[in-house]
Amino acid sequence: MLNRKNKLLLLKVLSLFSVVRGYNILVIALAQYLASIYILSPNLPLRKVVLDVNLFVIVIASIMVIAGGYIINNFYDAEKDLINKPRKSMLDRLVSQRFKLTTYFVLNFMAVIAASYVSFRAVFFFSSYIFGIWFYSHKLKRIPLLGNFISATLAITPFFVVFVYYRNFETVIFVHAIFLFLLILAREMIKDLENLSGDIAQNYRTIPIIYGSKTSKTIISLLILLTLLPSLLLIFKFDVGYMNFYFAICVLLLILFIFLLSRAETKRDYVWLHNILKLIIVVGVFSILLIDVDLVLNRIL
Repeated sequence: MLNRKNKLLLLKVLSLFSVVRGYNILVIALAQYLASIYILSPNLPLRKVVLDVNLFVIVIASIMVIAGGYIINNFYDAEKDLINKPRKSMLDRLVSQRFKLTTYFVLNFMAVIAASYVSFRAVFFFSSYIFGIWFYSHKLKRIPLLGNFISATLAITPFFVVFVYYRNFETVIFVHAIFLFLLILAREMIKDLENLSGDIAQNYRTIPIIYGSKTSKTIISLLILLTLLPSLLLIFKFDVGYMNFYFAICVLLLILFIFLLSRAETKRDYVWLHNILKLIIVVGVFSILLIDVDLVLNRIL
């Protein structure tokens, strides 16, 4: 049995894990590796990709910067989250704001130091990424539409750095990126509808606050319709192996999403819609394995 001191320590560890969205970070790290193996460097031996020290450092630096980004975002949104996410906020507050900021600076410093092992360009990239996350959290997120756009851009940046590292500029990669970007952008706008109460209380200027929920839902529907285009291209134009089944299911889910969005009115409705998009994104990470189910076995040697 844990004593009181150990229980408190465990709760603080869970609190920090909640603040940095540890589950999201693990999925992003896995996505970077799977994208590297299956999409960005399909002709390299598996061992060469997995044991690539530079790739490992890039992934670790990405994890630290993203974790820092979640911390600084949590810091600026503390009051709003008390309204929108009261249970999560109570857990997050077990760790002091001072400790969070200290962790934020340490993580970013370590990320830049790690990037210096790869190249000066990596240092510049991650330094710019850190600044971009801070500037978004401090200023840009309050600007309607632009804040959503920047948030989605920052979310796909970890994949961009791996893409640049392998210098693979095939069209299919850009189509994958557009699909992911549009999904994340729609998800960010759904979050505005979901968090309407807290945004109003904290004087945020989001699309549903300024122009109303109906306009916001129209924009989201258009984004989802646009997402169908890269989905269909990846099914019929490009060779993505068995992953075409994933995109076919996505088309059906996105059509269902538009229907459910048209009927959504309550926060609970928007939470469900948010979770549908989140599920599509997470399942998409694991579906990369379907591009070639024999690829790993054939490339082990």
